[in-house]
Amino acid sequence: MNSDLPNTSENLEKREPAAGSGLAAEAGLWADFIMALRFFSRLPTGSSPHQKPELGRIAMALPLASVAMGIGPALVLAGGAMVGLPSYFAAALAVAAMILVSGAMAEDALADAADGLFGGHTPERRLEIMKDSRHGSYGVAALCLFILLRVTALGAMALVNPLAAGAVWLAASVGGRSGGLWLAVALPTARRDGASAAAGRLPAQNFAVGAVFSGVLLFVFAGPFSSVVALLLALLLAGIVIAGWTALCRRFVGGQTGDLIGALGALVELAVLTGLLPFVLR
Repeated sequence: MNSDLPNTSENLEKREPAAGSGLAAEAGLWADFIMALRFFSRLPTGSSPHQKPELGRIAMALPLASVAMGIGPALVLAGGAMVGLPSYFAAALAVAAMILVSGAMAEDALADAADGLFGGHTPERRLEIMKDSRHGSYGVAALCLFILLRVTALGAMALVNPLAAGAVWLAASVGGRSGGLWLAVALPTARRDGASAAAGRLPAQNFAVGAVFSGVLLFVFAGPFSSVVALLLALLLAGIVIAGWTALCRRFVGGQTGDLIGALGALVELAVLTGLLPFVLR
């Protein structure tokens, strides 16, 4: 989300983008693409008026926006390894690039979600902890593990095939962001304020369009470097993670927040990487 404030889950939970300054709202895929970029990234999107985010529009354009967000970091990974950088060093640089592009949105969301879900004992207390910008032991551990798993998976693939590593990561990041939105379909908002509440409930049909689009991109980007079995395994693991996280959120807080959606996106990305990694390394 382009603004003068850091793009953290705390800010996403507390502020709404400016409306369209009285101008007629833009329509079409390009406007939805810009809306998705502004919601999920720090990439420049021009001077067109900001519109209030709508998850129904964002979901359908998010796969394309995720490609725009991920192509640079994927090129850093593949290009760095191809020009002679140690593969794990290239992977660390690429992850750093993705953090810059996204404003550390997934990382912050995962840390906040871990602190809240596992650091509180009531739904109210868990939501209160998630809204706190400070990170505790669970949050720091989750953040470190997420970065470590990302770097090691990408570095291992880049050591074998740099192009495959970049393409597979691009596919995983697309699937992660789109998959994370399932929470907005399955669960009501857990609090009245925040970015998730402001963006509204996500219609299942709109989610399905984005999910199918992201699935196609998964086959396009990762298919040449894996197999049908690998792709199906990645989708299965992603589905298990989505179902498990949805059940956990329903039980612990009775709904969803922007942090929980962002955290699920990070977990789905790891699930897709886990499913594809053994087949790329063969």
